[in-house]
Amino acid sequence: MNRQIKKVLEYIKNEYKDKAMAGARHYLNVDIGKAALKIGLKSLHDKYKGREVIVSLKEPLPGMKVRIDGRTFTNYAEYADGFAVPQHIAIKAGLPFKKYSANGSMILNYT
Repeated sequence: MNRQIKKVLEYIKNEYKDKAMAGARHYLNVDIGKAALKIGLKSLHDKYKGREVIVSLKEPLPGMKVRIDGRTFTNYAEYADGFAVPQHIAIKAGLPFKKYSANGSMILNYT
Protein backbone atom coordinates (compact mmCIF):
# COMPACT_ATOMS: atom_id res chain seq x y z
CA MET A 1 0.00 0.00 0.00
CA ASN A 2 1.27 3.45 -0.92
CA ARG A 3 0.05 5.92 1.70
CA GLN A 4 0.94 8.96 -0.40
CA ILE A 5 -1.20 7.99 -3.41
CA LYS A 6 -4.00 7.05 -1.01
CA LYS A 7 -3.72 10.51 0.55
CA VAL A 8 -4.01 12.16 -2.90
CA LEU A 9 -7.06 10.08 -3.89
CA GLU A 10 -8.74 10.91 -0.57
CA TYR A 11 -7.94 14.61 -1.11
CA ILE A 12 -9.61 14.51 -4.55
CA LYS A 13 -12.63 12.73 -3.09
CA ASN A 14 -13.00 15.39 -0.39
CA GLU A 15 -12.59 18.26 -2.88
CA TYR A 16 -15.29 16.98 -5.25
CA LYS A 17 -17.67 15.03 -2.99
CA ASP A 18 -20.44 17.64 -3.31
CA LYS A 19 -20.39 17.39 -7.13
CA ALA A 20 -20.11 13.59 -7.37
CA MET A 21 -22.81 10.99 -7.95
CA ALA A 22 -22.25 7.34 -8.81
CA GLY A 23 -23.62 6.19 -12.16
CA ALA A 24 -23.82 9.63 -13.78
CA ARG A 25 -23.18 10.10 -17.51
CA HIS A 26 -21.39 13.46 -17.17
CA TYR A 27 -17.91 13.38 -15.68
CA LEU A 28 -14.83 15.45 -14.97
CA ASN A 29 -11.18 14.38 -15.12
CA VAL A 30 -8.99 15.39 -12.17
CA ASP A 31 -5.23 15.06 -12.69
CA ILE A 32 -3.67 13.03 -9.87
CA GLY A 33 -0.23 14.62 -10.36
CA LYS A 34 -1.58 18.16 -10.08
CA ALA A 35 -3.58 17.23 -6.98
CA ALA A 36 -0.44 15.73 -5.42
CA LEU A 37 1.40 19.00 -6.03
CA LYS A 38 -1.42 20.97 -4.34
CA ILE A 39 -0.98 18.98 -1.14
CA GLY A 40 2.81 19.15 -1.22
CA LEU A 41 3.68 15.72 -2.63
CA LYS A 42 6.02 16.78 -5.42
CA SER A 43 7.48 13.27 -5.72
CA LEU A 44 4.09 12.00 -6.92
CA HIS A 45 3.56 14.90 -9.32
CA ASP A 46 5.97 13.63 -11.96
CA LYS A 47 4.94 9.99 -11.59
CA TYR A 48 1.17 10.59 -11.81
CA LYS A 49 1.01 13.68 -14.05
CA GLY A 50 -1.57 12.92 -16.73
CA ARG A 51 -3.17 10.08 -14.74
CA GLU A 52 -6.70 11.00 -13.85
CA VAL A 53 -9.53 10.33 -11.45
CA ILE A 54 -12.96 10.21 -13.07
CA VAL A 55 -15.50 12.18 -11.04
CA SER A 56 -19.07 11.31 -12.08
CA LEU A 57 -21.04 14.54 -11.84
CA LYS A 58 -24.50 15.13 -10.34
CA GLU A 59 -25.06 17.90 -12.87
CA PRO A 60 -23.24 18.99 -16.04
CA LEU A 61 -20.76 21.83 -15.60
CA PRO A 62 -20.67 24.91 -17.83
CA GLY A 63 -18.18 24.70 -20.66
CA MET A 64 -17.25 22.40 -23.51
CA LYS A 65 -18.43 18.79 -23.52
CA VAL A 66 -17.20 15.76 -25.47
CA ARG A 67 -18.92 12.38 -25.81
CA ILE A 68 -16.65 9.44 -24.91
CA ASP A 69 -17.28 5.73 -25.49
CA GLY A 70 -17.89 4.11 -22.09
CA ARG A 71 -15.70 1.15 -23.09
CA THR A 72 -12.75 3.52 -22.61
CA PHE A 73 -13.03 2.83 -18.88
CA THR A 74 -12.40 -0.92 -18.93
CA ASN A 75 -10.30 -1.97 -15.94
CA TYR A 76 -11.25 1.08 -13.89
CA ALA A 77 -12.03 0.79 -10.18
CA GLU A 78 -14.60 2.83 -8.25
CA TYR A 79 -12.97 3.60 -4.90
CA ALA A 80 -15.83 5.79 -3.62
CA ASP A 81 -19.31 6.55 -4.97
CA GLY A 82 -18.71 8.60 -8.10
CA PHE A 83 -14.88 8.35 -8.09
CA ALA A 84 -12.92 5.95 -10.33
CA VAL A 85 -9.28 5.38 -11.28
CA PRO A 86 -7.41 2.78 -13.32
CA GLN A 87 -7.55 -0.40 -11.25
CA HIS A 88 -3.78 -0.65 -10.77
CA ILE A 89 -3.77 2.75 -9.03
CA ALA A 90 -6.55 1.70 -6.62
CA ILE A 91 -4.61 -1.48 -5.84
CA LYS A 92 -1.39 0.48 -5.26
CA ALA A 93 -3.25 2.84 -2.90
CA GLY A 94 -4.66 -0.09 -0.94
CA LEU A 95 -8.18 1.28 -1.21
CA PRO A 96 -11.22 -1.00 -1.23
CA PHE A 97 -12.96 -0.73 -4.59
CA LYS A 98 -15.52 -2.27 -6.90
CA LYS A 99 -15.39 -2.61 -10.66
CA TYR A 100 -16.37 0.67 -12.32
CA SER A 101 -19.30 0.36 -14.70
CA ALA A 102 -19.42 3.29 -17.10
CA ASN A 103 -22.50 4.13 -19.15
CA GLY A 104 -22.45 3.16 -22.84
CA SER A 105 -21.50 6.72 -23.67
CA MET A 106 -20.11 9.25 -21.24
CA ILE A 107 -19.86 13.03 -21.50
CA LEU A 108 -16.57 14.62 -20.48
CA ASN A 109 -17.00 18.13 -19.07
CA TYR A 110 -14.15 20.58 -19.58
CA THR A 111 -13.98 23.58 -17.28
